[in-house]
Amino acid sequence: MFTSKKASFNGIYAATICPFTADGGIDEEALAAHLREVSSVDGIVGLLINGHAGENFSLNRHEKKRVVEIAHEVCGERSILVNGINAENSHDARLETAEAREAGADIALIFPPFSWALSHTTEMAVQHHVIANEAAQMPIMLYQAGVNAGAMAYSHATLEALVRLPNVVGIKEGSWETSAYEGNRALVKRVAPQVAVMASGDEHLLTCFVLGSEGSLVSLAIVIPEVIVALDRAVRAGDLAQAQALNARIYPLAKAIYGTSPGGYANARLKACLKLLGRIKNDAARAPIGILPKNEIASLELALKAAGL
Repeated sequence: MFTSKKASFNGIYAATICPFTADGGIDEEALAAHLREVSSVDGIVGLLINGHAGENFSLNRHEKKRVVEIAHEVCGERSILVNGINAENSHDARLETAEAREAGADIALIFPPFSWALSHTTEMAVQHHVIANEAAQMPIMLYQAGVNAGAMAYSHATLEALVRLPNVVGIKEGSWETSAYEGNRALVKRVAPQVAVMASGDEHLLTCFVLGSEGSLVSLAIVIPEVIVALDRAVRAGDLAQAQALNARIYPLAKAIYGTSPGGYANARLKACLKLLGRIKNDAARAPIGILPKNEIASLELALKAAGL
């Protein structure tokens, strides 16, 4: 596993998709090619597999384990593999985390259950993470949900309790609102400075990178990986003009994929972009999302052109 070779988990990670066959199964050949292509880009230190972009909400447990196995076979020697754990039941999360470690994952990214959009307590959040990592005892990343995601977005009290847990190495910070990002980052750096805060709101990467980040886990890095890496490097080098020029290419694409209603089409939009670019053949998402309407495809074509593709 890659963790023994890497003291730090900082850097740019690409959040990958999961291509399907015509009958709805995982297209293992297409998945392997996708992972191989993205992981080979200079500056991409790792992959987020089985995240929201990878439709983890539609995959069963065995399919998710198979995705990890394929990623480990294809790029496990050169890439840090972050595996999404998205389960309503804490004991299911524990089983999936243990299986992911066995299959070759390096880090578990534990998503808040969707049911938490209604409500949860700090104690519930802590307990879910403790149980999820009980068997695997592997490095874990937290997922800070968007400000519009209801109670799924951790309060400062809950976030503080979570970053103090053993084995927490980072946060996929997706507040999708820069003042919330800044507040969360300040909190984490005060109480757990060793925890990496990874700016992961695709529409706000420039702002968050300028405020400070240890990297990012973003799906745009499967469409324009070189541009995302270049943005991070430009900000770190203090080259604001270059960063602004790169952001001008990123923003229209981020807006078309994530900033356009309905947000539930984001996964399908990512796949449609990859199909338009000739990188995958079948862009269907699993039901109930399916294939994008033609007007959506036309908007994505314009955004890809604006991004220089």
